[in-house]
Amino acid sequence: MVSRVTDDYERMALAGCQAVCEPAFWAGFDRSAAAGFSDYFSQLTEHEPRRAAKFGLKHFCWLCINSKEAEDVKLAEEVIALIPPLLDRPNVLGIGEIGLNKNSRNEMRVLEMQVELAARHEQLILVHTPHLEDKLKGTKLILSVLKNDRRIKPERVIIDHVEEHTVELVLDTGMWAGMTLYPETKCTPARAIDILERYGSERLWLNSACDWGASDPLAVPKTALEMKRRGHLAGAIEKVVFENPKRFLSQSGHFQLGESW
Repeated sequence: MVSRVTDDYERMALAGCQAVCEPAFWAGFDRSAAAGFSDYFSQLTEHEPRRAAKFGLKHFCWLCINSKEAEDVKLAEEVIALIPPLLDRPNVLGIGEIGLNKNSRNEMRVLEMQVELAARHEQLILVHTPHLEDKLKGTKLILSVLKNDRRIKPERVIIDHVEEHTVELVLDTGMWAGMTLYPETKCTPARAIDILERYGSERLWLNSACDWGASDPLAVPKTALEMKRRGHLAGAIEKVVFENPKRFLSQSGHFQLGESW
């Protein structure tokens, strides 16, 4: 949401959204120093929650150095050192979105460092999987790192940006699978519903992509409407768009929702 205008919060509130769950993300450019991340973490944990609250929305976040900026291992070490004192802040859900971008050796090293951070502090984990032709290989590499650490409980990990060729691989591990909704790339609403109809809704959820490119904060409610058009019952829609994320995120003691209006 740091890349979005305030009108997006208003539109989400009008659509019936109750909360925003924002991962630590790329700034639209590569940051050159850990100080830039320090300011960014303050934005996520202090300033953005106040902006969301003006529209009755709770704002939760994740902290990490994202995979797109993880090639510089020294920078990553400095950024990761900033995170532990922030984990007690009331809107922090865990470590994310960690993962891989180009499946490089340095990215793998930084991934391992952040999995270690999450394990040491008993945090939920949100994982970014690579794009296009790198996705299957990257997903396998990520899963191997997670499964090799016996402290990591699979039910406390969500692997995001799954597509048709990776969703089953993720679900078979006992981890959660997230479908990131974009107008064109990753999963469109139609493709996401196809996946739900094939694999069911257990440990699957939908999330609206909100970033610097073409994306739509209302992708989840729009997908819910499309599910209704395709004959899905209200209870099944409610499970995917609300109950599933609530179930996963409630594993964090910081995640609480007020009464809906």
